[in-house]
Amino acid sequence: MSDATKKIKAFTLHEMLVVLLITVLVVGMAYSVLRLVQTQMNGISSNYEEMTEVRLLKQRLWIDFNQYDRVWYNAANRELLLCNEISEVEYQFQKELVLKGQDTFHLKTKELLAYFEVGIINEGEIDAIDLYVGGGNGTRLFVFKRNSATSYINR
Repeated sequence: MSDATKKIKAFTLHEMLVVLLITVLVVGMAYSVLRLVQTQMNGISSNYEEMTEVRLLKQRLWIDFNQYDRVWYNAANRELLLCNEISEVEYQFQKELVLKGQDTFHLKTKELLAYFEVGIINEGEIDAIDLYVGGGNGTRLFVFKRNSATSYINR
């Protein structure tokens, strides 16, 4: 046989198209899985950030409720005022966030109930709050304090 008629071993066009099609399918599935994983990770990250904000707010409320002797609530303005002989601090509960002085907690406040002794009150001195915050089902924060003697004397 001469060199001109010698057959060169190579892939046919049909074989190359099949390989290309399989490659496209595998790469497409890989991108789909990557997108699902990224969506899941973003959901986990946002839930973690929200729960961190809830824990920080709960911790701050517990510290303030136990540090300050007197706590007042005004339902019309959704404000909580905590004070003692030395200082005072104010919380404002808005729809999308909670403000405490210079601190901001980015949480949706769904419901806030204020209590004194065993009854719900809308205005005046309180000793406990029941607060629902966060998206979805939300998280319930119940914070209370023991009343000082001045709470009963000044009534």
